[in-house]
Amino acid sequence: MNGLEQEQCKALQTRLEQARLDLLSQLADDLDPGADVLAPPVLEVEASPADNASNRTLNELVHEAAEHTARHLQVVRHALAKFDDGSYGLCESCGDPIGYSRLNARPEARLCIACQTREEKPHR
Repeated sequence: MNGLEQEQCKALQTRLEQARLDLLSQLADDLDPGADVLAPPVLEVEASPADNASNRTLNELVHEAAEHTARHLQVVRHALAKFDDGSYGLCESCGDPIGYSRLNARPEARLCIACQTREEKPHR
């Protein structure tokens, strides 16, 4: 049992579903070459080296943003899958309930506060 009320679970699942849809939309926008305002004009025969460098840098930033969005989408999908197997709201490390306040802040949370803190501590 994850310690959550049914209404809380439903609200968190709805938020995760909306986040999934938003991330899918963002990813589609990031990867849509038709929406790429950074592409050089078709009629431009020769660009300066500075323009080429700027275009490469901007395209790298767009690619990096798309990768970040894809990673976040994977995390959200993982959280949604946990509703199906009944493990949503349980810490993946210790198995204890995560707590509604943490899930309300981060519905995709995988670890309880204690385990998350332990994981973030520098190992000595």
